[in-house]
Amino acid sequence: MTESESEEGSGNLMSHLVELRDRVMRMVIAILGIFLCLFYWANDIYTYLAVPLTSHMPEGSTMIAIDVASPFLTPFKLVLMLSVFLAMPVILYQFWAFVAPGLYKTEKRIAAPLLISSIILFYAGIAFAFYVVFPLVFGFFTSVGPEMISISTDIGRYLDFVLSLFFGFGLAFEVPIATIILVAVGITTPKKLGQMRPYVIVGAFVIGMLLTPPDIISQVLLAVPMWILFEGGLIAAKIMFKDRNMDSSDDEEDQDEPDEEGQTVSNNNQSDDIEKS
Repeated sequence: MTESESEEGSGNLMSHLVELRDRVMRMVIAILGIFLCLFYWANDIYTYLAVPLTSHMPEGSTMIAIDVASPFLTPFKLVLMLSVFLAMPVILYQFWAFVAPGLYKTEKRIAAPLLISSIILFYAGIAFAFYVVFPLVFGFFTSVGPEMISISTDIGRYLDFVLSLFFGFGLAFEVPIATIILVAVGITTPKKLGQMRPYVIVGAFVIGMLLTPPDIISQVLLAVPMWILFEGGLIAAKIMFKDRNMDSSDDEEDQDEPDEEGQTVSNNNQSDDIEKS
């Protein structure tokens, strides 16, 4: 490598690093801007987030703060995480703009819809957890305990529990995107994925067991949508990649049908063996 080529390579590397720094700064500014706008209503946001639990608590019960700084730090943490969730379109767009120049036109055509769909599905998973899963789970938890036990949940532990479920359901709803990407990069085909359906169903329930509390309600409420979303991603992959599905079926037919010349040679060898015997 000549000196000019090495200088050009180092110059390109520096330009990429500068661009990456600028885009990371834009992500941070977006998160910080949303945080500053929401921080004034931090306590109100936390109160709204706690409704699925407080609505099922016995009359007169309240949430508690074990740590001294929890009344301030817990709403602060909530608003910070909410800012990251709301800034997700900006974050993903900055990543997309950074890697887009190195993609082919066909890859760009696929990646843009997948990027938008992944954002929508992530928010859909969070909304499903908050409006469907939480009322059922907290209603179950508050109804199975002994009557002499008073329910007083710590605000910090409740927030950690809720955020873990938000993250789990948000990722679980990305199953269609993962399915399409697996087919797009050539790792598998829609037909092969369809044949793996029983394993996918079992895997969905295993993931539901790992990402949710130890109760059957939340596990099923995560596993069933994952299975349905897998079927949706499989249908989308079949529509988007019809040619690959047909090619895989043709290859299987070619493997199943023996070559005529090979069949003739094997028949001749068998007849020769019979004559020798």
